[in-house]
Amino acid sequence: MFELQDEIVKELHNIEQEEQVRILYACESGSRAWGFPSKDSDYDVRFLYVRPVEWYVSIFDKRDVIERPISNLLDINGWDLRKALQLFRKSNPPLLEWLQSPIPYYTKYTVAEQIRSISPLTFSPKSCMYHYLNMAKGNYRDYLHGEQVKIKKYFYVLRPILACGWIEKFNTMPPIEFDLLVEALVPKVGELHAMIEQLLIRKKAGEELDYEPKLHTINEYLEERIAHFEQTATALKQADGGQDKQLDELFRKALKEVWG
Repeated sequence: MFELQDEIVKELHNIEQEEQVRILYACESGSRAWGFPSKDSDYDVRFLYVRPVEWYVSIFDKRDVIERPISNLLDINGWDLRKALQLFRKSNPPLLEWLQSPIPYYTKYTVAEQIRSISPLTFSPKSCMYHYLNMAKGNYRDYLHGEQVKIKKYFYVLRPILACGWIEKFNTMPPIEFDLLVEALVPKVGELHAMIEQLLIRKKAGEELDYEPKLHTINEYLEERIAHFEQTATALKQADGGQDKQLDELFRKALKEVWG
């Protein structure tokens, strides 16, 4: 159990009372779930919730997210189930990551498991690869140019690039844990693997990992992989979008399960 798990569950119950919602599922979504938190890393808690049936029967659009200011290392926000299912239909990678987080904080009702059960049907290799590729390109451009770079940012380019590699190799949603991506995709022999392992050891030990000379071996690998996936992503398949009726039924069943 994580140090703040009881506090997290208490805050989730407070949100239920204040917002008059029911939380279906909550998990860790940030560096703690990825497997490389710093000592002062926030707890990035994400959750799915439903409101009473009457809230959905309205001619007006309403706010479909709940956000709380970061407090005591807790960064908590969530999505309404209808919003989540609309994004799930489009193979939204952040939502797919939440559903497979290795650190669940709270699960009630059967909704999360029902969504997981149809995830392979809605998974879109193309849209997911473009999500991770754009993330890698943006972080590389912002943080890893120049001779002095912020070393910890290597993780924020390596993880999405390895996620692209997983999609290319296995045609499934990549695991959220960084260690699993490295194990599956980076050969254990050679300088690249050794450098990544050393960075991981340093980050888990709580080192600051601030500005240092850039790591040419990793930069060259990232540049090559970015160029490669820019070419291969175009040939991947989109999801066929054939689960609309199933998602509608799932939403209605969730409302009935929660509210009766």
